[in-house]
Amino acid sequence: MTLKVISAQAIVFQGEVESVTLPGQIGAFTVLPGHATLISSLLKGKIAYTIGGERHEQEIAGGVVDVDRDVISVCIY
Repeated sequence: MTLKVISAQAIVFQGEVESVTLPGQIGAFTVLPGHATLISSLLKGKIAYTIGGERHEQEIAGGVVDVDRDVISVCIY
């Protein structure tokens, strides 16, 4: 899957990941390969993603995520 994390100032991260966990409005949720299409607002918290079995995290103040065909696009603020 491809994860793109962008802010108004820059591309924060763009690359291939194995999974992504996001802080959704009704709780954290994880996106895995083949996930259904969705759009969700995000709360303050952490985006956690796995690359080669290694976990990485990015603090966010909130944002929006779009998941479509194994591309996770996250716009943060």
